[in-house]
Amino acid sequence: DVHPMAWLRSAVSTLGMFDKEAQDNSNEANLRKAIRLTAKMSTLVSTFERLRKGQDLVTPKADKSIAWNFFYTLTGKEPDAEIVKQFDVCLILHADHELNCSAFAARVTASSLSDIYSSMVSAICALKGPLHGGANEQVMLMLKQIGDMPRARTWLEEALQNKQKVMGFGHRVYKNGDPRAKILRAMSDKLTAKMGEHKWYEMSDLLDDAMQNKKGLLPNVDFYSATVYYSMGIPIDLYTPIFAVSRVSGWIAHVMEQWTNNRIYRPRGKWTGKEGLTWTPVDKR
Repeated sequence: DVHPMAWLRSAVSTLGMFDKEAQDNSNEANLRKAIRLTAKMSTLVSTFERLRKGQDLVTPKADKSIAWNFFYTLTGKEPDAEIVKQFDVCLILHADHELNCSAFAARVTASSLSDIYSSMVSAICALKGPLHGGANEQVMLMLKQIGDMPRARTWLEEALQNKQKVMGFGHRVYKNGDPRAKILRAMSDKLTAKMGEHKWYEMSDLLDDAMQNKKGLLPNVDFYSATVYYSMGIPIDLYTPIFAVSRVSGWIAHVMEQWTNNRIYRPRGKWTGKEGLTWTPVDKR
C-alpha cells in the first residue's frame, strides 16, 4: 500500500548508501553522480510498478533513451515510437522551473554541504505534496470522478458553489497562462484521440474554458499532463514520480550551481505575537 513517492525517496536514499562516491563533493564526482542519478530515476519508478505487480524486473538497454527505457522497463515490451517521442517532450517540459518548492528544498539542503543524494531526497519529499508535484495525479482522479462530458459542466458549477478547489488551475508565476500547458494541451488532444478516449481531452477543454470565464484562471502544467500520461497507459499514482524523473536533472543543476558560490540558507524569523508577556512557572500553569 506504499505510495510510489515514498518508495522513490527511500530508493534514492538507498542509492546513496551504496555509492562509494556519495561523500565526495568534488565537482568531478558530483558530475558522475548526476549522470547516474538521472539515468536511474526512471528505472526506479518502473521497478516499483513491476514489484507491486509481482512481475520480473526488466533490464534497461544502454543504447536507448530515458524515455524509451521507462516504457520498456515498465511493460517489458518495446514502446511505440510516437509515445516515446511525446514522453520525451514531457520530460523536457518538466526538467526545471526556476525556484519552485522542490528546487528550493534541494538548494537549502545543499547549502549545508550535505551530499547530492540528501538534496535529491529533500526535493522528492517536497514534490510529493499535492500543492506541488502531486497536482497532476489529483487532476486525473478529478476527471475520473466527473466521468463523462454531460456531467462535466454540472460538476464544475457544484464544485465552485461549494468552494471546492479545482485542481490544475492557476500559477504563482504565470498570471497570463503557463506556456508548458499550451504544448501539453495539443498533446492531450492528439494522444487521447489515438487511444480512442478523446472524452478526457474534451472534458479538460470544457473545464479549461469554463474556469477562464468564471474564475479568470488558466491551466498550469499539471492540468493537461494528467490526460497525456493517462493516454500513454501510465498508472495514475506514478504521475508524480514521473515528475521527479524529469525534474532530477534540474534539481542537480540547482545543487551544483548552489555549490559554486555557497552560503548556507538561514532566513530570520520575525516575532508577530504579543509582547511584554511574563513567564509562568510550570507548577502554576
